[in-house]
Amino acid sequence: MRKLLTGISELTGIVPEGVLRKQGADMGRTGTLQDAWLLIEDGRIADFGTGPEPAADEILSCDGGMVLPAFCDSHTHIVYAGSRDGEFLDKIKGLSYEEIAARGGGILNSADLLHETPEDELYAQSLERVRGMMAMGTGAIEIKSGYGLRTEDELKMLRVIRRIRQEVPAVVRATFLGAHAVGRGYTKEAYVDLVCREMLPKVAAEGLADFVDVFCDEGFFTVEDTARILEEGRRLGLRPKIHANELAVSGGVQVGVRYDALSVDHLERTTDAEIEALRGSGTMPTMLPGSSFFLGLPYGRAKDYIQAGLGIALASDYNPGSSPSGDMRFVMALGCIRMRLTPVQALNACTLNSAYAMGVSDVCGSVTRGKLANLIITRPGFTLTKIPYLHHTPFIRTVLLRGEEAE
Repeated sequence: MRKLLTGISELTGIVPEGVLRKQGADMGRTGTLQDAWLLIEDGRIADFGTGPEPAADEILSCDGGMVLPAFCDSHTHIVYAGSRDGEFLDKIKGLSYEEIAARGGGILNSADLLHETPEDELYAQSLERVRGMMAMGTGAIEIKSGYGLRTEDELKMLRVIRRIRQEVPAVVRATFLGAHAVGRGYTKEAYVDLVCREMLPKVAAEGLADFVDVFCDEGFFTVEDTARILEEGRRLGLRPKIHANELAVSGGVQVGVRYDALSVDHLERTTDAEIEALRGSGTMPTMLPGSSFFLGLPYGRAKDYIQAGLGIALASDYNPGSSPSGDMRFVMALGCIRMRLTPVQALNACTLNSAYAMGVSDVCGSVTRGKLANLIITRPGFTLTKIPYLHHTPFIRTVLLRGEEAE
């Protein structure tokens, strides 16, 4: 089946085959064609260009809209139960994230709700969020556990992620985040033992996760705890990812690089030492401006990372407590408005580099021959600059995932 997109005012996000991430000055570059066409065959990008159009079984006119790669969201917590809107009121009254957590709220509150929620109901709630994200242009999603904090509940979350992965056309990757907080009734030492000796072996035995993650930050897990968990996870075949430097400069970036983490995420607090540690590594610095926006935290030093020759990814951190939105278009806008990225830099951070940060930039994240046809067709009149500038004006006409309109 050959589907031809015609009438494309601008085709952007073009990347040569074999390029898996953008770094340094390349963050500000992307391939673009005017008055273009794009050919899809068997759910993948077969060809694109200008001028004479190839034959196809189906023609889809873009009517002067842009075509760009679908967003990739490499950091989400969208398998959760219920809501934490009561904590939203606490934040309005002036309580900090740390104060809410110290009162037994936050992650522990979500764990209590999840424990009481049957797996089928948890799946239904989570699938609705995934479908909402796809409708807003996201074609690849990493989903973490971490609201279980008990072995069976962590496994329940990961089974839900597996069901989602089998149900939707978006690319889905699963991350085991048992070390998101210390479960109720445990000392930290006993809980780390539980993660390493019971949770990780069971996750690996069932093949439920692609990655292992740790919240290495003030008040949560230390560098030593993190190293132990990552070492055990890596032994079982799970590549590390890290939560680091959201609340304090924690050493999480450095331990992540030491264990070849695919990404180190948050980075609201950064010194030059973190930038230096990442030089020459395969680790993608990933910033979560939605969390900064919702919690009033500093925004990551994205420009400094790029000027140092590094790449960055942007992701939503979609979760019930600190970033309750999976709108990657808004993430892109925050990248421009609050982090001073150019629209091209922000696009690369929300597509190819975020795909790299979840290990899928070989199959999605750019307009590249052979990649999945995960694409956004905009309404007429939009340019790459107007997408973040008009940050809440509807801009999507159609989302294609594997070449078909997303439902």
